[in-house]
Amino acid sequence: MSKAAATRYDVIVIGAGDSGLGIAFGAAAEGLKTALVDKGKVGGTCVNYGCVPSKTLIHVADRILEIRGTAKLGIHAEAINADFKTIMERMKSVVSSGTNSIRKMIGETENLDFYNIACHFIDDKTIRAGNELIRGKKIFIASGSRPLIPPVPGLNKVNFLTNESVLELEDLPDSMIIIGGGYIGVEYAHFFSALGTKVTVVERNARLLPFEEPEISELLKNELGKRVQLYMGTAVNQVTQAGDNRGYLVIINNPDSGENTEISAEAIMVATGRKSNADLLDIENAGIETEGAHFIKVDDYLQTNKKHIWAVGDAIGRAMFTHAGDKESEIAWHNARRRKKVKMDFDSVPHAVFSYPQIASVGLTEEQASKQYDVIVGRAKYSDTVMGEAMMETEGFAKAIVGKDTGRIIGFHIIGPHAAILLQEVVNAVINKNDVESVISCMHTFPALSGLIPETLRNLQ
Repeated sequence: MSKAAATRYDVIVIGAGDSGLGIAFGAAAEGLKTALVDKGKVGGTCVNYGCVPSKTLIHVADRILEIRGTAKLGIHAEAINADFKTIMERMKSVVSSGTNSIRKMIGETENLDFYNIACHFIDDKTIRAGNELIRGKKIFIASGSRPLIPPVPGLNKVNFLTNESVLELEDLPDSMIIIGGGYIGVEYAHFFSALGTKVTVVERNARLLPFEEPEISELLKNELGKRVQLYMGTAVNQVTQAGDNRGYLVIINNPDSGENTEISAEAIMVATGRKSNADLLDIENAGIETEGAHFIKVDDYLQTNKKHIWAVGDAIGRAMFTHAGDKESEIAWHNARRRKKVKMDFDSVPHAVFSYPQIASVGLTEEQASKQYDVIVGRAKYSDTVMGEAMMETEGFAKAIVGKDTGRIIGFHIIGPHAAILLQEVVNAVINKNDVESVISCMHTFPALSGLIPETLRNLQ
């Protein structure tokens, strides 16, 4: 088939996750002839394998631990009986509802052609989607990411789980080894241990969630360590099937003694990071530059080295969160149509880890900020507030990093109940580059837990 036979489009979007859908629907709404291409399930990682299913499951785990923790308040609950099959069926129903709704929207959108098939670049304007060629004036790559599997000897010979395949479990494992102590590993360690699985986490870094503040990582380690076996700073040397074929053996290297230790479990989950799906697109044919694990290089305006091609979401590996991808798609679409360009502010992207205790952060850590600014730091515990005291929340805390000369909030970090909700007030201040007074001077409902935010900012020193 020649290029002359290619179907021509004003806009081609690769990827039917949140980031790609936002651009595709926006282009079609403006009357532009638009092609949306994705071989996978519509909704991408978030709807099918990430935010939606994992948080549906984790909500259950949170409730279980809350019930177990009520004894300190004088409430003695009976034994908890969690129905794993019902929990998993509900999760699958929520996911199915989301994907069906998206597919319906795609089908009802005028000016939008959906190619539900694998694709790859022929050149910088031509893409083969199955047996068809399509050409685009403007191309947006929102192809997402997939699990990064480490080259551990024997791992490729066993039936390990990832954040995708774990959602297909029908029976609750008695025991599980999770390789990786990042946010995916930590969240699933929380979920499975809450339901009664004996969980072991093996992490090569000395800290859980090494991108968080050290004291937050330490508190998470202490709390999670009460119900999960943690091996920190530990390498996985080999994985094998158990002799009875009913489980797996993992050989790890003890960082203190240097000796190897054998641990076993019924299931193994790998949560060692993500890699861009861009390598599946033959993007070298388009001359698009990449870096690291095939992540697409973009400038501050989300443009690749090809002026008519933009990339957003997990494909670029800059801030791999759904809300960040949504903002990137908004900015990329704006920049593709407007002379006055807008930069993506990656320093202001908030994130949350739905562990127990919950974690939420925005902006820079103290270490990062100290390299660029003269800073002052404020801290407050949940128990410094009336509501925190009423909850008997003795461990959770917040930490603020502020410019000493400007008073501008540079970073804010919370660990404890409702951290992701509490953070939003500060997210607005960081994004708008507001100072401490802009938050403290606002009335906060007393004695709500939101008082933790001004309390933290009043303790700067």
